[in-house]
Amino acid sequence: MTFKQLTGKLHLWLGLASGLIVFIISITGCILAFETEIKELTEPYQFTKPISGKILPPSQLKKIASKHTPGNKVNSIEYKGAPYSAAAYAFGEDFYWKVYLNPYTGKVLKVSDMDKDFFHIVLHGHFYLWLPESIGQPVIASATLIFAIMLISGLILWWPKNSSAAKQRFSFKWKETTKWKRKNYDLHNILGFYAMAFALILALTGLVWGFQWFSKSVYWATSGGKSLPAYNRPLSDTTITPSASNEGQMIDLLWSKAVKANPGHSLSVNMPGDHKDPISINVNPARGTYYKADNSYFDQYTGKPLPDGEGPYNIKYENSGFGNKLRRMNYDIHVGAILGLPGKILVFCISLICASLPLTGFYIWWGRNKKQKKDKLKSKNKATLQTV
Repeated sequence: MTFKQLTGKLHLWLGLASGLIVFIISITGCILAFETEIKELTEPYQFTKPISGKILPPSQLKKIASKHTPGNKVNSIEYKGAPYSAAAYAFGEDFYWKVYLNPYTGKVLKVSDMDKDFFHIVLHGHFYLWLPESIGQPVIASATLIFAIMLISGLILWWPKNSSAAKQRFSFKWKETTKWKRKNYDLHNILGFYAMAFALILALTGLVWGFQWFSKSVYWATSGGKSLPAYNRPLSDTTITPSASNEGQMIDLLWSKAVKANPGHSLSVNMPGDHKDPISINVNPARGTYYKADNSYFDQYTGKPLPDGEGPYNIKYENSGFGNKLRRMNYDIHVGAILGLPGKILVFCISLICASLPLTGFYIWWGRNKKQKKDKLKSKNKATLQTV
């Protein structure tokens, strides 16, 4: 068996094993590509008409939103700036709620159980195949790894032997008399070739979340041989006596300073979860992407700035090396947001092609398998007639 024949067998059986999962990953990726744009068109409560006066501080919005969340819990308050509404997030092991508020008046505009949100459900399928995380996550990661291998093996199978064959591999030459089998073959090979480089980027950025060994290897390779540090955050000074009233005042004070220091930027204030947690403020200067967003940590009792934690997401973006910056860009690259709307359109089209590959590939296999059975039957019948 030649190398190309062996590659063909590998491509076939890996495709049959992972095709359905790759199809689901790709279709859900298509739907998620324009999540932000679709929501902004269909959810008017995401916007608020600016009025005169100051916006309400986090402590007041938290107090209002907590009346509508499980256990009166609020984890963070997000201010995206005009003309967007403010949002309060509440999440735990078995719930995830989002409360939209008018940042000027505190009026509750919408209370959403995000576990019932359409896009959140689609995202769960994209990440976990709608299975428990411990089961679905490794299944999705394994299928993504197989798909990356198939892209490479597909290129090997596609690669033409000579220049005359190459001309047929780059373009569709369909005629009215061309059989559907041939058209399907061209769809699988030509679309697969043109989408391969971008599809490989989507697969590799997905694998960063899929496998720890892959994530650490990519970080090591892009950071000059450094190990990926475990995520951690600085802690508050627990020797100070806690005060519930002081917490609200401290959060408002820190938020006010952040607003003045970062005019026009999106800000999220993350409340401490326990007596050790810091108050953290996330500042994002670029709407539509997340890689430039920086976290700052403060002691929840004194408001004193705490040193940055370790890891790509704790070091300030401008102070980050290439490896850290690339890791922070991973999500925005994966969804195409790094290139704005054109990038999202590109990701949508590539995901759609990726979804088609298991279907066209299965049809190729089915047609060949059916033909082989017919040929065997003809040979058997011919042999029978010769013996009569």
